[in-house]
Amino acid sequence: MNVAVFAHRGASGTHPENTESALVEAMRLGVEGVELDVHLSLDDELIVIHDATVDRTSNGTGQVRSMRWEEISQLDAGAWFGNQFAGQRFLRLDEALDVLEGDVRLNVHIKAYEHDRVELVTRCVRRLTNRGLLERAFISSDQQTVVLARRVNQHLKVCMGCAPPVEKSLHLAHAVGCTFLQPGHAVTTPELVAAAHAKGMVVNPFYADTEAEMRRLIDCGVDGILTNYPAVLQDLLKRMAETDVT
Repeated sequence: MNVAVFAHRGASGTHPENTESALVEAMRLGVEGVELDVHLSLDDELIVIHDATVDRTSNGTGQVRSMRWEEISQLDAGAWFGNQFAGQRFLRLDEALDVLEGDVRLNVHIKAYEHDRVELVTRCVRRLTNRGLLERAFISSDQQTVVLARRVNQHLKVCMGCAPPVEKSLHLAHAVGCTFLQPGHAVTTPELVAAAHAKGMVVNPFYADTEAEMRRLIDCGVDGILTNYPAVLQDLLKRMAETDVT
């Protein structure tokens, strides 16, 4: 069953998202890809975090863009998920990339806003370029952000989401040169996947955490699936492959 398993924010169903523990677990499982999120701090560090604030996923409060790395690095980013993860810290992008070695694909979701888009995109794309990761990394974000990312480096692979009306989203993604399409799982249909494939795009919907939805997306013909529970998807794919053989 040739469907790529993308660990969403690392193995975030069983480990605190976007932390070293979640990334290490994803690598231990041998997933094909890892998705992570990047914000910019006050002192222009690339911080791996999904939210614009540290409130939900740490013992601190405040906007990432209003905090310096020295302050962010002192926060506990694991105890909120479980006592066994107490002491996990937020990572800078370079630190996350150090964990994600080998040939694992990197889905780098740039969380840009009007006030920091140019600086964040430029720094992130140049970091991936300088580390020689363009063969296995791609940027995912909104249309404005991915267009800017391609201006920084025309060889960069980019990805956009796909929201209703899906026909318009698909057209826009193709128009800006997206290699990947990342539709919400609810709007993913065989027709959408076929239309994206016809335009040469890889389809990796987000996200599916139940076997029922994983099976439905697989039946749609997707190329990969983002999931918070990569081990569940791996097990399902293994069982489906064994069934096909027999």
